[in-house]
Amino acid sequence: MSTVLVTGATGGLGAALARDLAGRGWTVIVHGRDAERARGLADELGPPSTAVVADLASLDDVRRLAAEVKATTPALHVLVNNAGVGFGPPGGGRELSRDGHELRFAVNYLAPVLLTRELLPLLKASAPARVVNVGSVGQAPLDLDDLRFDHGYDGTVAYRRAKLALAAWTFDLAAEVEADGVTVNVLHPASLMPTAMVAEARSGTIDSVEDGLRATRRLVLDPALAGTTGRYFDRESPARARPEAYDPTFRARLREATDRILGTSVTT
Repeated sequence: MSTVLVTGATGGLGAALARDLAGRGWTVIVHGRDAERARGLADELGPPSTAVVADLASLDDVRRLAAEVKATTPALHVLVNNAGVGFGPPGGGRELSRDGHELRFAVNYLAPVLLTRELLPLLKASAPARVVNVGSVGQAPLDLDDLRFDHGYDGTVAYRRAKLALAAWTFDLAAEVEADGVTVNVLHPASLMPTAMVAEARSGTIDSVEDGLRATRRLVLDPALAGTTGRYFDRESPARARPEAYDPTFRARLREATDRILGTSVTT
């Protein structure tokens, strides 16, 4: 029996993926920020699925979440970094995380980096294992000298900046852990699915949650992708992220900035 941790599993794509995998016999660790919703979904899925609760806008909560998973989970075969903060309402102002970082950068980038780092020993011990990062086709240039986005803030751009950083880090991590039997990929699952974050942005919908589920599930399950790592997918097709994500100089500067923020090395 395989075990998967799905972050942001109490709604939208995360909930659909959790239900799908549980229906296939997987043990699903359901993460959510709201304890009642997370535990309610875990109860719906039934044992051995469980719930974990954490606010990914807090780095201390991310560390606590990882510690709880390591203490209670003998094996972890897949980590799906799905939780995220969207564009925000039209005209919305800049928001900061509990630690004082720009909120979208904190939740959509810093949290998955830290959580994955903390869980890597468990993933390696459970190999073959997979890390699936839910990114976006919407990516924007990231100003490494203004990670708090103090100047010229825009919620949509903030979201896209974080997704570029996530793609760049995906490629770095993939190269680092390839020899350990852990694959790491990032995908744009679908465009503007009918989720809470899309509704908040009032931008309309394009694709269905089922579209996103199909693309994400493929990266989790498809045996043909067992050796595929360090790739970006647009739905189910191999694609290219923004050029910066492949630029060694940009990635090195991003690593240094991430190290400073997290206070721990994110490359070994």
